[in-house]
Amino acid sequence: MPIAGAITDLSVPEIFRFLEKGQKTGLLSFGALPADQGRPRSVHYFWVEQGRIVAAANRADRKGLVSLIAQQQWLSDRVFAKLLKCCCPPHLPLGICLKNYGVLSAPQLEQLFYIQVLQQVCPLFQIEDGLFKFEQNMAIPGREMTGFSVPATEATLMGLRWLPNWDALSHQLPAPQADLASIIVGEPHQRLDTLELKVLEYSKRPASLYAIAKHLRLPIEKVQQIAFRLIAAGLAAVPEKIHQSNSHHPSSRLETPLLLASV
Repeated sequence: MPIAGAITDLSVPEIFRFLEKGQKTGLLSFGALPADQGRPRSVHYFWVEQGRIVAAANRADRKGLVSLIAQQQWLSDRVFAKLLKCCCPPHLPLGICLKNYGVLSAPQLEQLFYIQVLQQVCPLFQIEDGLFKFEQNMAIPGREMTGFSVPATEATLMGLRWLPNWDALSHQLPAPQADLASIIVGEPHQRLDTLELKVLEYSKRPASLYAIAKHLRLPIEKVQQIAFRLIAAGLAAVPEKIHQSNSHHPSSRLETPLLLASV
């Protein structure tokens, strides 16, 4: 049975943490509900394997990566069409096939994967009213796979770094006077940028966001956003909320399906 619900009940970071911690495999989809009921809603698809995102698209016809590759104009339409028809079976990762034939390099495929995931994750944080659905053990379409993957929580970080407007999340940012505390042992498995690493280091004490901003000579709003990213990725927490997050962890909230609905 699919796990489904509203993102107002379970946030995008919580859903991604649940998938990663549970090493889930399947298809995760988000559907934004349009303000104008006459307009089609946008849908974002993520294929997950053992808690890692391996592909993403905003279309269900399995031509998202094909379209993205064509936009880059790295190879001629004729050559690409021939490879798709004769040389790259649909059940195998398209990116690996193109790399094996020498038409795309590993750096190009990594760039494609970054664009592919970022284009779908970033808009999720601007959805104010929408639904999600996770269908376990769904087949992963080879035509949408570059051969790269990323932990689900690292995809959260990617999307939030490139968020153009924080208005939709402004009410969720930790207060400037709040302390930030690291909740991990050792080094994070996600790839953090320089400022995220510095703020995470300060959170090992812990320290208030005001103090961190002062030490790093950053605007407090910038530090609040970085702290939000670390919290969203499950790397830090505001201490007085740690016991709350443990009692409402997504793994416990999702074991029983929520508000079952079609996305």
